[in-house]
Amino acid sequence: MKTLLVLCVVCTLAVFSVSGTAEQKLKNCNEVRVAYSSKGFNVNDVPNKGVNGAPLKVCPQGFSCCTVEMEEKLSQQSHSEIKAPVSKLSTNLQSTFRQRHDHFDKFFRELLKNAEVSLHNMFVRTYGMMYVQNAELFKNFFEALTRYYVSGSAAVNLDSMLSDFWADLLERMFRLVNVQYEFSDAYMECVSRHTEQLQPFGDVPRKLRIQLTRAFVAARTFVRGLALMPEVVNKVSTVSASPSCVRAAMKMLYCPYCSGQVALKPCQNYCLNVMRGCLANQADLDTEWNNFLDAMLSLAERLEGPFNFESVMDPIDVKISEAIMNMQENSMQVSQKVFQGCGQPKPSMAFRSQRSVKETGFTGRFRPYSPDARPTTAAGTSLDRLTNDVKKKLKHAKKFWSTLPEAVCAGERIAPGDDCWNGTAKSRYESVVIGNGLANQVSNPDVDVDITKPDIVIRSQIAVLKEMTSWLKAAHSGNDISIDNDEDGSGGEESGSGCDSASCDTDRDIYFSTPPNPVNPRVIPVQREVSSARVASQGSMALALCGLVLALLAPHLR
Repeated sequence: MKTLLVLCVVCTLAVFSVSGTAEQKLKNCNEVRVAYSSKGFNVNDVPNKGVNGAPLKVCPQGFSCCTVEMEEKLSQQSHSEIKAPVSKLSTNLQSTFRQRHDHFDKFFRELLKNAEVSLHNMFVRTYGMMYVQNAELFKNFFEALTRYYVSGSAAVNLDSMLSDFWADLLERMFRLVNVQYEFSDAYMECVSRHTEQLQPFGDVPRKLRIQLTRAFVAARTFVRGLALMPEVVNKVSTVSASPSCVRAAMKMLYCPYCSGQVALKPCQNYCLNVMRGCLANQADLDTEWNNFLDAMLSLAERLEGPFNFESVMDPIDVKISEAIMNMQENSMQVSQKVFQGCGQPKPSMAFRSQRSVKETGFTGRFRPYSPDARPTTAAGTSLDRLTNDVKKKLKHAKKFWSTLPEAVCAGERIAPGDDCWNGTAKSRYESVVIGNGLANQVSNPDVDVDITKPDIVIRSQIAVLKEMTSWLKAAHSGNDISIDNDEDGSGGEESGSGCDSASCDTDRDIYFSTPPNPVNPRVIPVQREVSSARVASQGSMALALCGLVLALLAPHLR
């Protein structure tokens, strides 16, 4: 009987010893005070020892080092901390494609300017004063091309502009090769109406129209796509977290403080479920985002091949000169056809018979052009180099939105294995990781998500991406279906970087090169102790073992 009493006393003391350890741990909140103040909060908010946690709204309501005021402040802090890595990833993505947009836009603009300068220099050498006296026609031609690149068909009807250019060129040349006649405005209108029938410039106008249309539509649509990406990312990344998301983030990041476990990090799967709940709407953008990127990649292939802007603009002076030479060589036949269709013109009274045909004709010759020569023509680069670079970036940006939770729940933000915070204690996280997207959140164990209310901003950006994808696909076929009333188009006369942050100074790859880590405050390391939940469970187990021993020994002690 004495042995039985001794065992009871030992078991009771063991239980009280284990419970006392947990109580002693929470009597001292020094580690919590240090960690809390390192976040910039007033250390006096933290009690010196554990208090009753019944008023807490998010964290476990046992003996706690947290107060309601602390819980509110840490909720705001947790909101900032889940927003920071998403913001950093989004900023890097925006910076990457702002830079690519600026590179392409500057390149295309410089190609246009270089082509105009090249034509001017060549025509001055080849045609002399006859070109100089008609230089305004070519200046207007390049200004119209630039307006079309900037603002599209809202500013310039490319087909009509090209038709007017060739008709105007024919009118001027027709006068020059027939200086012995006088032509009224009505007569020249008759000549212009028959430009396509006469084909004075050979097949050059038709071929150049096809080449210019394809190249310009592809170039300006591609640049618009590059400009759209940072806009979409910016609008989507600024979507506010829901109150249930903030509560879940608080529980994941700071409820360990309440039990004195300031260094405890969340389990990876637990973090994934929280972030997939918080970023459910963003993940729904992924499908249309990937479709848009596929269309951009397809159009980039066109820019490298049949719709190459560089290969069209670089030799445009040669092509127009070839058309002029065709007119010169066929001037007699063209004139006869015009005289037959529009009537015989009156001789010019001012014409001097001694003036030779040589003085009035285009006698110059133009430089040969080798299409195999692909020089660095503008902005210190070439179209091939630009497209090779941007294709890599576009491929890396695929699935950006659906992989955001994995990018956030990595590195120092989580604890590996089972030695982690599971939302209630330091133990294994048992729940299944749910899928991405709003519909899957109906079974999210950690975040309450209303799947019947999709975010309006994100839905509008999905519609924007769909529309842009349709424009890209049309441009892939050489068609311009966009209607743009924005006169600034792809950036105005001068194209800035569009980014003032320090992250724009260097070129970075997208998010999955190295997961970004927020600046964590310095926390004084504490000795690893058993959590209060585990302490309590050990006490219960000890009591149960004591009871079992007593039951087995009782018959032998009687």
